[in-house]
Amino acid sequence: MFHMNDAELEAIRRNKMRELQRRLASKPRKTELGGVDQINADGVLDTIFRGRAWEIFNNARSQYPDIMSKLTPILIKLALSGRLKEVTGEQLYLFFRKLGIRVSLDTKIRFTEHGKLKSLSDKIKEDLLKE
Repeated sequence: MFHMNDAELEAIRRNKMRELQRRLASKPRKTELGGVDQINADGVLDTIFRGRAWEIFNNARSQYPDIMSKLTPILIKLALSGRLKEVTGEQLYLFFRKLGIRVSLDTKIRFTEHGKLKSLSDKIKEDLLKE
């Protein structure tokens, strides 16, 4: 029987999520963003986003839909004009912070102990039970 650890399962889950996002991005949408439809918008942004930029952008889009509907066409125009060539997740996060947009991220602290991937909260619970 084949066994996988949590890290391998997490990697598979992330890959499947990326594939699903790619499939959804390839389907036609009717949303307009400043004269650019959603498919073209995501395609343009995909050329400049690096690292965790999509995660930051999608969280901002879901948390601040009104602001992002105005900001997205601006980012697209900057990318199309060549003034914006590459944006990392960290850069995008800091940019949003400077604009006053506090994007919440799902943050987990995990580490390996005795070959098992554990969260920090699990470790603290175990230590408290031992005392």
